[in-house]
Amino acid sequence: MAFDLLESGNADRVALHHGAHTLTRGELAIASRRAASFLRELGIRRGDTVAVWLPDGAVWMQLFFAAAQLGALMVPVSTRFRLQEALHVVKTAQAHVLVVPQRFLDYDYAGAANEIKAASAVLQHVIEVSQFDDLQWGAFEPYPQWEGRDTDLLCTFMTSGTTGQPKLAAHTAGGIARHARNVARYNDMRVGDVVLCALPLYGVLGFVQAIAGLASGAACVLLPVFKADAAAAAIERHRVTHFFGSDAMLDMVLNAGDFSLVSWRRGAFPEYAGLGQSVIAKAWTDWGVRLTALYGMSECFAMTAMRDSQGEPEQRGMPGGTPISAEIAFRIADPASGAQLPDRQQGELQLRGYNVMAGYLNNPVATAGAFTPDGWFKTGDLAYADGGAFCYVGRIRDSLRLRGYLVDPAEIEIFLTQHPGVLAAQVVGVHIDGEGDVAVAFVRNSAAPATEHELIAYCKQGIAGFKVPRRIVTVDAFPQRDGPNGVKILKNELRAMASQCLGLAQTSSV
Repeated sequence: MAFDLLESGNADRVALHHGAHTLTRGELAIASRRAASFLRELGIRRGDTVAVWLPDGAVWMQLFFAAAQLGALMVPVSTRFRLQEALHVVKTAQAHVLVVPQRFLDYDYAGAANEIKAASAVLQHVIEVSQFDDLQWGAFEPYPQWEGRDTDLLCTFMTSGTTGQPKLAAHTAGGIARHARNVARYNDMRVGDVVLCALPLYGVLGFVQAIAGLASGAACVLLPVFKADAAAAAIERHRVTHFFGSDAMLDMVLNAGDFSLVSWRRGAFPEYAGLGQSVIAKAWTDWGVRLTALYGMSECFAMTAMRDSQGEPEQRGMPGGTPISAEIAFRIADPASGAQLPDRQQGELQLRGYNVMAGYLNNPVATAGAFTPDGWFKTGDLAYADGGAFCYVGRIRDSLRLRGYLVDPAEIEIFLTQHPGVLAAQVVGVHIDGEGDVAVAFVRNSAAPATEHELIAYCKQGIAGFKVPRRIVTVDAFPQRDGPNGVKILKNELRAMASQCLGLAQTSSV
């Protein structure tokens, strides 16, 4: 059971460091049971949904384990999201309760949450909490019964779909617990180790490393906002042994300044900024750390596959890896015929195992389309097999990787066309060395045109900052051609135009 990850002994050992605050495993377990009593008081029962729009902290973890105890579903919402994005998640999830911070990074989450409540037929309660305490449920008695089951849906992770709106990949309690233990075992996490959690818990990589740390008996250092100097200082102060993040994050920490990272023992990264070999070399030269690449996604967990830390640097940095458990299987299939392909031949990566989501929450059509008739999950990733490992090549469809987040360009396009000054929009990704991919938008104006400055300001108010296009360029028409299935927008030409706008020689799709 998922709660066993927490209540498996070592009650006096620290579970969480959050700023100046610490919580032992025993304290976290009791606080989580109090939170379960509080949620029961609000009417939450097995199968009900609790949306959590919170920064990382002890309260986030308490609510997760409370949901596990009750058999409820926790739906994390990105703290980067603003009103319309959060409304979509809450309505899709059919959440009964929405938990928000009193204040975080100068955004009025409570005010937005009350607007969401007014627009939702199902949402009954908006709960405001502090980042550092459990005052809402501190007076409640710990809930004694364990009602959760391994087959219960326990947590979702946001993904991006072809409609442009995020989907919610739902995972079971049993799958989460099993993956946590496997990740801990594969990465040699032990009692007394310390995991730096610099990525948000609402994201699948941030969540997996934290829950694996707790499963192993390690302590987790939570950073609600990533800053390289703060992360490096935390590694030094807490003697962090494990740190996972994007290649750009690791690069910033390795170059943060005069901090000792001597305690750092294991780490891995998804490569988004083209810095994989650079961070592998620097981590080994400066601190003797053998960094590796990792593979994962919202639908099948982060760290589904990893490279061998004992391999040569070139091998350790290759995107993809070997599944971390014999319970996880992969195959490479022809995207058109579905036939399995031999080693070294590129096709769609397909996965099967406990790590694969139960489905997209409240979206049976998308769920049905995500699986083959014989039950394999279609990742949409281009890869090839190499013995018992696979090498990730890229996305089959034209998605964007923006600051490590997979974003469907249609999501940004739909938002732009909701502005009265925009008749139509197209968004492409452009690769910038050392930074990764950025979005560039092309728009056709309506009769009441808007300036680029106005449209960028509009985006900053309505969507997460990492989705805001670097440039928004007005065009008379999009490059296109007639195809067998209708008119097709020529994305490659748009990428070339985007590169010119940014003063770059080449473009890259994600």
